[in-house]
Amino acid sequence: MANATGLVAGYALDALLGDPRRWHPVAGFGRAAGALERRLYRPRRSAGTAFTALAVGAPVLLGAAAALATRRHPAARAALVAAGTWTVLGGRTLRHESRVMGRALRRADLPAARARLGHLCGRDPSALDESELARATVESVAENTSDAVVAPLVWGAVAGLPGLLGYRAANTLDAMVGHRSTRYARFGTPAARLDDLLNLVPSRLTGLLTVAVAPVAHGDRATAWHVWRRDRADHPSPNAGQCEAAMAGVLGVRLGGRNVYFGRSETRPFLGDGPRPEARHLKRAARISGTVGLAALGLAALYPVTVGRLAATTGRAAWRALAGTTGRGAGGAHGRGAGGARGRGARRGGVGVVGGGR
Repeated sequence: MANATGLVAGYALDALLGDPRRWHPVAGFGRAAGALERRLYRPRRSAGTAFTALAVGAPVLLGAAAALATRRHPAARAALVAAGTWTVLGGRTLRHESRVMGRALRRADLPAARARLGHLCGRDPSALDESELARATVESVAENTSDAVVAPLVWGAVAGLPGLLGYRAANTLDAMVGHRSTRYARFGTPAARLDDLLNLVPSRLTGLLTVAVAPVAHGDRATAWHVWRRDRADHPSPNAGQCEAAMAGVLGVRLGGRNVYFGRSETRPFLGDGPRPEARHLKRAARISGTVGLAALGLAALYPVTVGRLAATTGRAAWRALAGTTGRGAGGAHGRGAGGARGRGARRGGVGVVGGGR
């Protein structure tokens, strides 16, 4: 109940206040991780593995220690989970950036829109027109609905405070060193693989929830389901395609194509059918993102008091049964062994004890 209450309270704080404007803990973690990277960097995967283990392990251990310290204090536990949830969520900021971009594009203010794109993704905006800026925004909203909303809630529900902090640490490292570049081609691979692993379930849940809430943005569930099932595996990322294909199906647009980053470019398969996104699609994308977040919150809040409680109860019962069986087995063997040895020893003048030992 404490974890569930904390998740709901933290989500409400993010919805009301958004990201902390100053002294953001995630920004502080990024600075600390950057300092650690400078000390450990080598162009090898082994160095990247050590970096990832230390940078993710420290927040997990901190969260575990805090959870252990508050195990008999549910109010304190709920407060910590609420603070952690607020810290790692980014739903309000994501929706705000989508709406700001939409307003700039509707005013045909391309310089303002290009300047704003850096708040959402790392693409080079200098040559992007309205359609490409809208596409970049829709794709970023779709992917980050999973990364910044659904995935933290999933891991908070499953693992409490350690799950919240550990997931955000791994996701932050992926943004820092997990991209393709000469410097991080090997060093960043462990962080990228860990992030992929942690997002396998949340990204697919995001895709399913996006399809389920399609009517809130005047989308068609059947069309969204068809596009999601057909196109989700075409994306080079094992997780981003789940979210982007579902969003493309709901909005009735075509995503994908050539993405230009600073110093490199990628060409991705098309996802969805229909025209390229426009400014009018961004408000709908923000509405979908918000509704998916609320649905994920409901599932996350129910998990600790339903599936989580059942799993914990089953685990405790299995442990007690195992401990009881082990105890009976040890006691019975000891009794039979001692009795048998004593009996044989008494009959054979003690030789049986030595013989039994061998």
